[in-house]
Amino acid sequence: MRQKNRLNARRNKKAEREAAEQAKREAAEQAKREAAEKDKVSNQQDDMTKNAQAEKARREQEAAELKRKAEEEARRKLEEEARRVAEEARRMAEENKWTDNAEPTEDSSDYHVTTSQHARQAEDESDREVEGGRGRGRNAKAARPKKGNKHAESKADREEARAAVRGGKGGKRKGSSLQQGFQKPAQAVNRDVVIGETITVGELANKMAVKGSQVIKAMMKLGAMATINQVIDQETAQLVAEEMGHKVILRRENELEEAVMSDRDTGAAAEPRAPVVTIMGHVDHGKTSLLDYIRSTKVASGEAGGITQHIGAYHVETENGMITFLDTPGHAAFTSMRARGAQATDIVVLVVAADDGVMPQTIEAIQHAKAAQVPVVVAVNKIDKPEADPDRVKNELSQYGILPEEWGGESQFVHVSAKAGTGIDELLDAILLQAEVLELKAVRKGMASGAVIESFLDKGRGPVATVLVREGTLHKGDIVLCGFEYGRVRAMRNELGQEVLEAGPSIPVEILGLSGVPAAGDEVTVVRDEKKAREVALYRQGKFREVKLARQQKSKLENMFANMTEGEVHEVNIVLKADVQGSVEAISDSLLKLSTDEVKVKIIGSGVGGITETDATLAAASNAILVGFNVRADASARKVIEAESLDLRYYSVIYNLIDEVKAAMSGMLSPELKQQIIGLAEVRDVFKSPKFGAIAGCMVTEGVVKRHNPIRVLRDNVVIYEGELESLRRFKDDVNEVRNGMECGIGVKNYNDVRTGDVIEVFEIIEIQRTIA
Repeated sequence: MRQKNRLNARRNKKAEREAAEQAKREAAEQAKREAAEKDKVSNQQDDMTKNAQAEKARREQEAAELKRKAEEEARRKLEEEARRVAEEARRMAEENKWTDNAEPTEDSSDYHVTTSQHARQAEDESDREVEGGRGRGRNAKAARPKKGNKHAESKADREEARAAVRGGKGGKRKGSSLQQGFQKPAQAVNRDVVIGETITVGELANKMAVKGSQVIKAMMKLGAMATINQVIDQETAQLVAEEMGHKVILRRENELEEAVMSDRDTGAAAEPRAPVVTIMGHVDHGKTSLLDYIRSTKVASGEAGGITQHIGAYHVETENGMITFLDTPGHAAFTSMRARGAQATDIVVLVVAADDGVMPQTIEAIQHAKAAQVPVVVAVNKIDKPEADPDRVKNELSQYGILPEEWGGESQFVHVSAKAGTGIDELLDAILLQAEVLELKAVRKGMASGAVIESFLDKGRGPVATVLVREGTLHKGDIVLCGFEYGRVRAMRNELGQEVLEAGPSIPVEILGLSGVPAAGDEVTVVRDEKKAREVALYRQGKFREVKLARQQKSKLENMFANMTEGEVHEVNIVLKADVQGSVEAISDSLLKLSTDEVKVKIIGSGVGGITETDATLAAASNAILVGFNVRADASARKVIEAESLDLRYYSVIYNLIDEVKAAMSGMLSPELKQQIIGLAEVRDVFKSPKFGAIAGCMVTEGVVKRHNPIRVLRDNVVIYEGELESLRRFKDDVNEVRNGMECGIGVKNYNDVRTGDVIEVFEIIEIQRTIA
């Protein structure tokens, strides 16, 4: 029993120990679990703290970035505002620079070292650069304008600051020495240069704001020589301006004139019009008497000395139609008037006295008619006189190219007597027949246009112009543009002094109301707007001087070659005067023999005696050269020569005259192109090259083979290919030429059929200046 109790006691102790151990183990595990849970919570708290700190740092970084961007935007806006203010200041200074120069003040603090406009601008630019450098040296807080700071936005304050920077510590620098200069702009100023159709070198230099010498140097680099006052064309001026780095704006000078002329109602349908006839001939051959008989009035009795004083224009009604006559004076003092009459007419009636024959002024009239390309009707006058010889007149006129129809020519010959009235009807029929051949037509309805026949200043009526209407109908009250003048037609009178309200084609009238006296030959045009007509007239007056200067280069003998290259001159026109008839004939024959198919000599007019105003007028109308052989020009001719800038040349040796004209014509001939063989190479062997194809191994037998010259390939002395070389080598080196007796390798471009025994011929093209034998 006792043993059983011991066993039970042992069992109980053992169970107690096991329970105690179990309790300890559970307590240890509980403590472990609590420690793990505590560590977990601590770790979670640490992670949350770190995340919060990172989020806070990120938000702070984003805020700083936004702040930086805002500061940059504000700084950019400030810089743009500063640039805008500076540009506005420069613009206002440019607008006020003339006022500043015209009204300088003694107390002006904006002092410039120089008075040059462009130098002052450069100095202002330098001052702005200095101010900008100083402003950038200050801190950002001081440099940044605050809100409400009116000083930063005041333009007056900025101008005072610029003046203070210029003045420095001394304030005004009026009394300081002028030794300090200004910095040149770092970049050249490029300008917009407006160029008209013509401009002088000096004006171009002013528009580009450079010295005239710089423009002349630029033109010399382009191969053109010019002086400061020389007129140059638009194309040359454009090349010079673009060469100097400026932008060119081309302006057509006649834009306003074209706009005015385009705004005209010209009508549509053309109708037949009356012919305009000019009566020409030698003095006292009966021109005015002939016209007087036709008009059945006594005009000749009212003229001083029986000589017509002005170009008279009259229209007469005949049974077969109306004819307008221009009575050109026949006296030598009115030769320039005769030239105008010939250019304004449709038909020329050449009056030749049957008892006197062809006289000097008859020849002049023929020359003017031919120069104007006007058909001629010959009126053989004074046929009723016993000594009349019409056959003699025909023979003499045939020597000057006026052939009657019965001799195969184109001129009608009519025998008339202005005194007895014989043959007048036949003459009028001949004129109307010639007009039918010409098919003269004009638009009758619409705004009129015409030409001034004569003009003068009347004390009571003011400027008076005789106008020949060519197209349209001229009405009283129309606004007319007439050369350099303009005005409204206040009154119109016909040749009888009667007031008329309108004038159609081929009708001559006197008009009143112009602003001044126009020149004979000026175009008359009816326009709509009087203000625009005034602007065009004023522009033409200003343009006149430029045109006169540019015309000086037109007919110089030295410029003939330049004009020929431009296609303007195909023949040399010459007006020849000599001391004797033999010299005239010899020189004329010699000059005409110089003519070739490319360049021809044309004798526009010739005669014996000094050079007269008639000769000068003819030369001006035909763009001809005046040649005097042992003669000189009179005073009136010299005035025309100087006014028209004609080329006048005197000679006393006929060979010098011929040689100079020959030299000028030789310069017009295009050079002759000739091929000259410079080398021959014989093909000794042919090699194949993957790069060049067939390579010919050659020996140079004559001359020199050059790399860049054209070649021919000959086989049995027959040309089988013509081209150029692909390569030229001597041993392994590329060379430009190989001389006689040396070997070389030749590759022919685009040709691989070179064979042994072929000959490669090298040639060059040379220009040979042709001369007239």
